[in-house]
Amino acid sequence: MALIETEEAARRLARAISSDLALYNEDKIAEGVQNDNLFDVMADEVQEGRDLYQSRVAPDLLPRNLYDRAIIDLLVRSKAHVESPMW
Repeated sequence: MALIETEEAARRLARAISSDLALYNEDKIAEGVQNDNLFDVMADEVQEGRDLYQSRVAPDLLPRNLYDRAIIDLLVRSKAHVESPMW
């Protein structure tokens, strides 16, 4: 399979992976936000997604942090309604 070479396609992949994480781990994410340990409780899942993303995207796009931005947008910001010491 060819590597993704455009920023837009890489952004779409990052958001798709993050969306899947959010969909299949909703309770775990809410608990992590509530307890201010989201990245500890989701470490394995986030790393698995990162590994997939990095295997599919051209190396020159990786420094743009598109995956990390998608994780913040879809895992953290989507749970802004959850009470948390983070905010």
